[in-house]
Amino acid sequence: MKISTKGRYGLTVMIELAKRVGDGPVSLKTIAQDNNLSEHYLEQLVPPLRNAGLVRSVRGAYGGYMLAKDSKEITAGDVIRILEGPITPVEGIEDEEPAKQALWMRIRDAVKDVLDTTTLDDLSKHGEDDSQEPYMFYI
Repeated sequence: MKISTKGRYGLTVMIELAKRVGDGPVSLKTIAQDNNLSEHYLEQLVPPLRNAGLVRSVRGAYGGYMLAKDSKEITAGDVIRILEGPITPVEGIEDEEPAKQALWMRIRDAVKDVLDTTTLDDLSKHGEDDSQEPYMFYI
């Protein structure tokens, strides 16, 4: 399974909003500048997140975006599914032999478990405590 820039940058937006809870609306321009990302690209990612009820927009000169739910209630899996679609390591696993099907399903379930048990609150606070190691993934 490969997560595209859509999922990665969307997760970045959501983490930045989680870090700034209580600060009022945050502009995409600010998030883009702080993370060296394209503001135009981020503008394309927010509508599906807003339509799904994860963010809300505030209009006006001091407008921007805010989380629509508590950061402890939004998982990385929520964001990835909205922007990337279903989490599946292999297309058409029903056509595979049973041993391979079982492997692909175990991989899918492991990835889903990590994504669905990691909240925006976890991600926004990660690294604040020096005792925490950064998330590292090895294959």
